[in-house]
Amino acid sequence: MNTRRVIDESIGPESLSAAFNHDSSCFSVGLDTGFCDFNAGIGVVEMLGQSNYLAIVGGGRNPKFPQNKLVIWDDVKQKPAITLEFRTSVLRVRLSKSRIVVALLNSIHVFAFSTPPKKLSVFETSDNPLGLACLGQKLLAFPGRSPGQVQLTELETGNISIIPAHGSPLRAMGMSPDGEVLATASEAGTLIRVFSTANCTKLAELRRGVDHAVIFSLAFSPSNNMLAVTSDKSTLHVFDIPHPHNMARRSQSPAFTPDDGTNQKWGFLGKLPLLPRVFSDVYSFASAHFEIGDEISLGSASPQPVGSSLGRPPKGVIGWLDDHTILVIGSGRDGRWERFVLRDGGDGKRYCLRDGWKRYLGG
Repeated sequence: MNTRRVIDESIGPESLSAAFNHDSSCFSVGLDTGFCDFNAGIGVVEMLGQSNYLAIVGGGRNPKFPQNKLVIWDDVKQKPAITLEFRTSVLRVRLSKSRIVVALLNSIHVFAFSTPPKKLSVFETSDNPLGLACLGQKLLAFPGRSPGQVQLTELETGNISIIPAHGSPLRAMGMSPDGEVLATASEAGTLIRVFSTANCTKLAELRRGVDHAVIFSLAFSPSNNMLAVTSDKSTLHVFDIPHPHNMARRSQSPAFTPDDGTNQKWGFLGKLPLLPRVFSDVYSFASAHFEIGDEISLGSASPQPVGSSLGRPPKGVIGWLDDHTILVIGSGRDGRWERFVLRDGGDGKRYCLRDGWKRYLGG
């Protein structure tokens, strides 16, 4: 017989969103009880670097703002600096010193970061319920008009390239810090594909696993040479990535040499002809378990930002502090962050180990 006390889940705050800034030195969360001195729900909050500007969208049962309204909040002056309204809900916002990128269900809107803001362009997309968009210094990447496509747009010239990344809708995207490599995952969640943004060629195909999974987050290391991936399997995977600058030395890289099984899970079986490709695919060089929680989101009716699954707050959002330290944050009632470190083992392999964790909601 279960004699444990029933916990009243109606008590306490819940985080509806979580996101890192550009260098993962800070992360922001939007609560169902508000943000800063607000006393109402915030569904999306994004930081502009380490500046005083934040992008805020209402959310939860009692939203602070309409969900079709974006507020750029000046935290020094404690008032809105820019306000933008749209016909449909704002699902995600990306910020840089010169651009405001707003993701709606079927479009991407780009504004100059100015007062008043100037609309620069609008792009149609396929259904994009997670608000997928990657903003670099020179490039903007987002879902194309057909499911599984990625559209790359040069910010200065407006030139457009299309990458036919997957045969099914996109589930996650990530761009390297230097903007030269893009990683994508589809709703299948078994493969992560890596592309050069310069010529749209596929650089690698990485296998997370053989069974279906919901990919939560993709994030490149500061050196652009590794990719971290989280999914609803509660597993953090870390892969080596072939960077275009290093392709001339590809034959010297043990992780991506065709006749070397270093990162091939099945070893010598990957070298045998006629076997299914799953035996020869590239797997992660290290993995670790992270906490996913099992609470139900109070804000399940509100737009879910990237990293969330349907009806749940975002989980497994990845940020790299340096090439050896990975942070993973999760929203919900059990809001927490976890720190993982990459270490060399005495057996010549690299391992991903959890180094600590902390709840950020208190209690």
